Amino acid sequence: MDPIELRNTLGHFATGVNVLTYESQGTNYGMTINSFTSVSLDPALVLVSIDRSSKALPYLMENFFAINVMSEDQLDVALQFAGKPQEDLVIDWVFHGLAPRIGQTAAYFQCRPWETYDGGDHVLIVAQVDELGQNDDAQPLLFHRGKWGALAASDRK
Repeated sequence: MDPIELRNTLGHFATGVNVLTYESQGTNYGMTINSFTSVSLDPALVLVSIDRSSKALPYLMENFFAINVMSEDQLDVALQFAGKPQEDLVIDWVFHGLAPRIGQTAAYFQCRPWETYDGGDHVLIVAQVDELGQNDDAQPLLFHRGKWGALAASDRK
């Protein structure tokens, strides 16, 4: 299987954009991710997929973190944590809960690692959700075929 072809084909699946945040030795960190999904309602479990080469991986496997669902007006924040620094960007850090999170997001999940699994060149971290919240007025930021976007308006349900 050609990895480039696989990546390009997977890019046809639109995903939400999330920033995983955590604190280590008094400093806040984050990484933009799109591999995030629900696993279980009881117990409350979610899953993130982290590249094995990530420097954050050993920390995330054992410590609290937050998953921040980016709203459509937070592209600059998503880019910042995707390794594309945004000049003069000030992160709206919120320090309530288990890990630092980003303010004004569409939703957030405060998590603790539950279990890890081999995922090839990634590690799958299943995490227990200990706290959550949402902004019902926010629209999500999306990623599709290498481009950032927003939901199209529709009255259909």
